[in-house]
Amino acid sequence: MALKYKKIEKVVKGFANHWRIKILNLLNKNPDLSVEQIAENLDANFITTSVHIRKLADAGLVAKKYKGRFVLHTLTKRGQDIITFCKMLK
Repeated sequence: MALKYKKIEKVVKGFANHWRIKILNLLNKNPDLSVEQIAENLDANFITTSVHIRKLADAGLVAKKYKGRFVLHTLTKRGQDIITFCKMLK
């Protein structure tokens, strides 16, 4: 199986930020959180948090679930694998 370098680059860039890794870790422990809940838990700015979540979703690391007017976020399998990878780097 050939490596898809552009796809790998997109995934790596998707979590190559300490805030994004914090978001992944939070969602690993507490799935189904809104942007507001994530921002509150991390004591972060709402807009900045929203941008980071969008980049995580674009990389396929976070999935969005629509519940009425709310959007809840959870880790994908790839997001869980990235958390496992990051823990190996400690």
